[in-house]
Amino acid sequence: MVIRIAAVGDVHLDEDVVGRFRPALDELPEHADVLLLAGDLTRHGTEAEARCVATEFGGLGVPVVTVLGNHDHQCDQVPQVVKVLEDAGITVLEGDGVVLDCADGRLGVAGVKGFGGGFAGRCASDFGEPEMKAFVRTTTQSADALSAALRGLDCDVLVALTHYSPVPDTLAGEPLEIYPFLGSYQLGQAIDSAPTALALHGHAHAGTERGTTPGGVRVRNVAHPVIKQAYSVFHLGDHPDQVQVSGVGSSGIQQTWS
Repeated sequence: MVIRIAAVGDVHLDEDVVGRFRPALDELPEHADVLLLAGDLTRHGTEAEARCVATEFGGLGVPVVTVLGNHDHQCDQVPQVVKVLEDAGITVLEGDGVVLDCADGRLGVAGVKGFGGGFAGRCASDFGEPEMKAFVRTTTQSADALSAALRGLDCDVLVALTHYSPVPDTLAGEPLEIYPFLGSYQLGQAIDSAPTALALHGHAHAGTERGTTPGGVRVRNVAHPVIKQAYSVFHLGDHPDQVQVSGVGSSGIQQTWS
């Protein structure tokens, strides 16, 4: 069994970007069974920008599943953005999951935007001012929702999809001072609470592609500025160590690396 998962995040679409990814996306059914989008689909989270996303990522011939990112919340038009995406056939996750029937098995995807807070030993705590408590509780609620969604899916292969990072590994390259605003260890704990095969995120444009949760789950930063191609493709098999990665650039040329 091999399930092929294409993924990219932080495409930040607006009218001037529409069409940039489409040549490679039109070949997506040849390379992948599903496309996962790791948030920051738009620049400012407007309904008009969401229509650009729907144009670029709609009607691809494979299921498309996404979470939103912080940019997608900027203009407080989340309900409108979600409706435009869902009307285009794109599944939007936030604390829930979906099971997809692929040619070689059933893929479960649990998704949540996530939030900041930092990582073990250098993280914010639920103590002090109401504003700090609210910040940390937002992260806790998000992580709890991801954990419940992961554990609630009945599938052959389980993937976690977030915008914020669950580990510090994939933030290497970003200034240390902003790590607490790029992710949280609580997301990593949620991923480790279930038999997750792979965790995908975006958000860290200057980060690093590869990381691992404390429990040993592979984490991949698929932000477009990091992978520098239309999407990466992950081949997930029966064995937990069977993860092959390839990528497709705007030219449609596929390359594979270990």
